[in-house]
Amino acid sequence: MKKFLLIVAGAICLIVLLSHIGFMIGLLVSLAILWFAFRRFFRSDSAGGKVLWAIIGVIAIGFSLGNLPAIIGIVALVALYYVYKAWNSRKTAKPDPEDPFDNFDKQWKEMM
Repeated sequence: MKKFLLIVAGAICLIVLLSHIGFMIGLLVSLAILWFAFRRFFRSDSAGGKVLWAIIGVIAIGFSLGNLPAIIGIVALVALYYVYKAWNSRKTAKPDPEDPFDNFDKQWKEMM
């Protein structure tokens, strides 16, 4: 039953991820432009250059805000990662308790 639920959760996460991949690419591009404009803004010496890079930065912020549904895609990607990790997890055997009476019983059975 656990594997079935992992398959269903993985399928849902994959569908959500694929439906938001365009937003994620748009967010990546707009944040890259914003980072470039931010760096150029602080490196610029002239007032005209600062105004130009500030305008480009504001436009990039607008595009970034338009691509906010990409956050849902990022959450789906993280959930898909956790489903993958849960699918590949191995059950660890519980160690034998260190109760002295249990050890005595085991040794007694070995002797008999």
